[in-house]
Amino acid sequence: MMLLIAGLFSLFLLLGQPVAFALALAAVPVFVLGGTMPATVAVQKMVAATQSFPLLAVPFFILAGNLMNETGITTRLVRFSRLLTGWLAGGLAQVSIVLSFMMGGISGSAVADASMESRLLGPSMITQGFSKETTAAILAFGSIITATIPPSIGLILFGFINEVSIGRLFLAGILPGAILTAALMIATWAVARRKGYAPDLPAPPGRRELWESFRESVWALMFPIILIIGFRFGIFTATEAGAFLVFYALIIGAFVYRELDLDRMRRALEASVHDIGMIMLLIMMAGVLGYAITIERAPQQLAGLVTTLTENPTLILLLIVGILVVSGMFLEGAANILLVTPIVMPVLISVGYDPIHMGILIVLLINLGGLTPPVGVIMFTVCGILDVKTGAYTRASLPFFLALAVFFSILVLFPGLSTWLPNALM
Repeated sequence: MMLLIAGLFSLFLLLGQPVAFALALAAVPVFVLGGTMPATVAVQKMVAATQSFPLLAVPFFILAGNLMNETGITTRLVRFSRLLTGWLAGGLAQVSIVLSFMMGGISGSAVADASMESRLLGPSMITQGFSKETTAAILAFGSIITATIPPSIGLILFGFINEVSIGRLFLAGILPGAILTAALMIATWAVARRKGYAPDLPAPPGRRELWESFRESVWALMFPIILIIGFRFGIFTATEAGAFLVFYALIIGAFVYRELDLDRMRRALEASVHDIGMIMLLIMMAGVLGYAITIERAPQQLAGLVTTLTENPTLILLLIVGILVVSGMFLEGAANILLVTPIVMPVLISVGYDPIHMGILIVLLINLGGLTPPVGVIMFTVCGILDVKTGAYTRASLPFFLALAVFFSILVLFPGLSTWLPNALM
């Protein structure tokens, strides 16, 4: 039955069906041919998948992020990032990576960040002499930093579907996110020096100019800090934090920056309805297929298959890393988290891996799949906006793949990078 489910799911994707519909249609054989489950159970599972208090964090954070984007905060962060790193080799390329680190606390989505920066910084980078394929590679790889910075939508979904503390996941992602930022900046510096890309600024800015830009951006930079303080002192849960940040964004936009008018509010609400509808439909349909997979004992089958190959925890992790990277090449990140992680997490926990550490690693690996052919969502987003062929993009991406390989090796070898902060603060 599992082979039939996998075959149908692949077929529907190849036929161009939306991922949510492919998820639901692939589960049909369990309810029609299995003979043990009435079709009404599928409808019940759709509804049950949405009946979760922690899941309320998703629409709250999406709305808060869209409200912040409509207040001119992105422009302020671009200016601050440019002053911080525009004088380094690579100029605007370094700016894009630092901006992704800062924007992680606003957009919460790698695809959203890649799309925004491709339109905002991509044309300027190409005008300054960057090749199109290098520009696409830098913007695409920088976007996955947002997967680790609160309020990462990927971490929320991972915590929800695998019953892991979302607050601890948020704290766990900060240090790996900073290290990933440094790794990509070093790779960008090396590429810029080799290809002769000039800095965007002739010299580092003065302290006064930097301070003024920091003051303009401080309300956005406070976004993730508020989350950390709230979780540390038990002021709010992840869901309550999302609700609080919606009010925070409204107050900043309306009374501090005074740029949030009714038209901007309407645009933020429209974008939020679109994003929330897409994610909730995925969650509902993944709930049906996830139940079907559970009935067919897929997690137990995978555990049995892996343990027959090896009982070494490191080799088991490497096998699952390969599964996650391959699945990330074909599935959008949210669908991948909802569908694949409930299958692989029991295997990893059974051999002694920490669920918080695995959460950070898995969400990043799934986003890595989005950077690669044949169906990487982030890759297609950036290449489509900048009109770059995927072959050229892949060749330009090799230095950044090397940087990510080093980063993932460090993250696997030193799990304390993920677990230290949540253990220290919670």
